[in-house]
Amino acid sequence: MKHRIFNASLILSAMLISFTSCSNKQSQTAKERDVFAMDTFMTMKAYGDSADIALEQAENRIHELENCLSVTNQESEIYKINSADGAEVPVSYDTALMVEAGVFYWQETKGALDISIYPVLSEWGFTTGDFHVPDTATISKLLEKVDGGSIEVNDFTVKIPSGSKIDLGAIAKGYTGDEIMEIFQNNGITSALISLGGNVQALGSKPDGSDWRVGIKDPFSPDTNMCVVSISDKAVVTSGNYERCFTGDDGKEYWHIIDPDDGFPADNGLVSVTVIGEKGLRCDALSTALFVAGTDEAQSYLRNYRDVDAVLVTDDGKILYTDGLSKCIEISSDMPSEVIPYD
Repeated sequence: MKHRIFNASLILSAMLISFTSCSNKQSQTAKERDVFAMDTFMTMKAYGDSADIALEQAENRIHELENCLSVTNQESEIYKINSADGAEVPVSYDTALMVEAGVFYWQETKGALDISIYPVLSEWGFTTGDFHVPDTATISKLLEKVDGGSIEVNDFTVKIPSGSKIDLGAIAKGYTGDEIMEIFQNNGITSALISLGGNVQALGSKPDGSDWRVGIKDPFSPDTNMCVVSISDKAVVTSGNYERCFTGDDGKEYWHIIDPDDGFPADNGLVSVTVIGEKGLRCDALSTALFVAGTDEAQSYLRNYRDVDAVLVTDDGKILYTDGLSKCIEISSDMPSEVIPYD
């Protein structure tokens, strides 16, 4: 695969707790915009004299990306790729970059993130609302077409094998957040906070210079926060088993994060993964991938790739967090917690 568009070096480089405005050189009042897109509610708040213009541009960009990346919109490029029966499909810069990012993270996470998992996800009903537990024979058949390494990106074309389908849901909101941050910066905004269906991303600090405080939900009690992290110029993205789940006829809970190894909801020791870093795309991808990878592999990954921080919650009720968060995390939960040690 030709990596002419997606620059890996760039990627290595709601839950608001408080929002305080103080005197600064720009507008002291936060301008706000609410949007429903990508099947979720989004909120944006920005300070600055050009905040209204920036928010308008950001909303337009959100809808532009949604129309391009939707897996169900018949006019979208992703739909055309999935319907091409193995043929090469011309695509825009955004689609090419994001598909290539999906392949990159498939490689980096050893298949834990796989954008070709869509047929299995759909069979479970997470894309249609027809929730049910598929039989193992059906899943096994669908898994034959799940292979992130079979996706080809060449300049501005994408090709996938006949019978395969891709879905960028695991990275789309992260990329969208990065795009919004760029729009804000281009408009002179220096202080802003957005929440894209739970993907929180901050531009700069609060107007008074203090950090933003972002709550992370308790996966065992999602109506409460288990901790708060203080951030500036960072994204905070969480994947948990309490989101988009249903109870099967067998009485068990099933969630939408599918393990590409067996086609069932990932159940490898983690119930929640929050990733904090400079780029929303990277945080979005890794929150899903580390959830799938499980407790041991997630910790191993975080020791090797120290450009992000993370908060992991295990299924036996323990909070694990990277050392980089030691000075900016406040834990309010009764769950025992410990720092993930570096090797």
